[in-house]
Amino acid sequence: MECKIVSLHSTHEPPLLEVKNLVKQFGNLTANDHINLHIQGSRIHALLGENGAGKSTLVKMVYGALQPTSGEILWQGERVIVDSPARARELGIGMVFQHFSLFEALTVAENISLALPANLREGNLEQRISELSHDYGLTLQPDALVADLSVGQRQRIEIVRCLLQQPRLLIMDEPTAVLTPQEAQSLFTTLQRLTSEGCAVLYISHRLEEVKQICHGATILRHGKIVASVDPQIETAASLAQMMVGAEVHAVSHGTVAASGQPLIIAEQFSQAADTPFGVDLKAVNLQVRAGEILAIAGVAGNGQSELFAALSGEQTNNKPQAINMCGQACGHLGITQRRRIGAAFIPEERMGHSAVANFSLSDNIILSRHSLRDNHDQQSLVGRSGTINYTLARDINMHIGKVYDVRKGQPDPEAGSLSGGNLQKFVMGRELDRRPKVLVVNQPTWGVDAGAAALIRQALIDLARSGSALIVISQDLDEIFELADQIAVISRGYLSPAQPAQSLSAEQIGLLMAGAHETSTQAQTL
Repeated sequence: MECKIVSLHSTHEPPLLEVKNLVKQFGNLTANDHINLHIQGSRIHALLGENGAGKSTLVKMVYGALQPTSGEILWQGERVIVDSPARARELGIGMVFQHFSLFEALTVAENISLALPANLREGNLEQRISELSHDYGLTLQPDALVADLSVGQRQRIEIVRCLLQQPRLLIMDEPTAVLTPQEAQSLFTTLQRLTSEGCAVLYISHRLEEVKQICHGATILRHGKIVASVDPQIETAASLAQMMVGAEVHAVSHGTVAASGQPLIIAEQFSQAADTPFGVDLKAVNLQVRAGEILAIAGVAGNGQSELFAALSGEQTNNKPQAINMCGQACGHLGITQRRRIGAAFIPEERMGHSAVANFSLSDNIILSRHSLRDNHDQQSLVGRSGTINYTLARDINMHIGKVYDVRKGQPDPEAGSLSGGNLQKFVMGRELDRRPKVLVVNQPTWGVDAGAAALIRQALIDLARSGSALIVISQDLDEIFELADQIAVISRGYLSPAQPAQSLSAEQIGLLMAGAHETSTQAQTL
């Protein structure tokens, strides 16, 4: 059921937060150019813009993670210096970052405790975490290790950590990017409760339909400047996107599926135990993807997507070579590099730390995944040869990817960690797509990218498939799944449903499969 948030408070109250002529410069780059913005209590205000527009820079200044070059911040009508996140939290400002700040070796409760002031760590913190997370529909196990949690579950930790401090303003950067539609609706209910209690929300999202659904106002940035302030509920998603990018966003063309080619990805009755206590065992997985096809795999976060990706990519190998076959070769026992050498490419969901090393340059990150590979379209092109590295070629590839995929950066070859989330996603997608692999497995391909970039990435995936490659796309975005897929399967508690033609399935049918409707028949096959 769709949740429509309605403000219960007057819009004539003084602003809770106001920024005046805020400027932030990084060398010669002006990330924010004289920004004026005000946020009122009990309202959800969207901050929109394409990747690199300056959204994250602005909210980091409000949260104290960055300091403005000039301008001022007013909190409840008084000028304040927010010189640290701790100071922001003292004022009543909380933030859920797009890239989570969690220690994987610690438990949920330990991670939450680290960010709390001493007075909030007193008493039975684990019980308070359980109660609050349950009350707000964000259920967590306080004793679970973060390393064993899905991305969606990790986001809950960040939200609960903020809510325990009872913020007056909650900043959320791409909060639904890794959530299923059901989880997103649960989050919207949480936000409805918060606004009814007087909290304000500053909401960054590239999902424009949800902005229309829940936000009372929207400020749109382009190239660091405010270009519009609108009521999103009377706009269309297309009009919002056009204001964000300054041009019409072209629709994705699915193209014509050619006659079925040879199977390039095969798994038959594939089972594999999770390598962590909180992981999900894969059970009797069957899949087949032919040349020219895209198989999309849907599912609620934490139902085996990460384990399936690890098994397909070779991060977790199997002692049975025939367990997985790619490009005509048994490869269950092969690691990632060996699978890449036979023509496969892999893009995990977590771009920072998993897809890319934050303090490595972009060209160095290219070397990490392509040091022993020839490009399929250029058999003479080697980044690494006989123990030496061709840095010139790596830099050339970086420049090419930046141009084709519109990766916006302050310098030609910056550190990966300096890019905005969406631009880093475009880079890691481009790095693998540029190889034109025969097999591609990608987890959450458009997580955190704007409408224009999402269309670019999805079109590139379709074009790769239509050129004769086989693709598996793991996604929690049903709109994306229907836009990309030729075949759709659903994973639930480690069981994968039989693939069905995309046009034969509805969102409601996929929802039933997410709830495990296919598990009984799959269990019978394993007996």
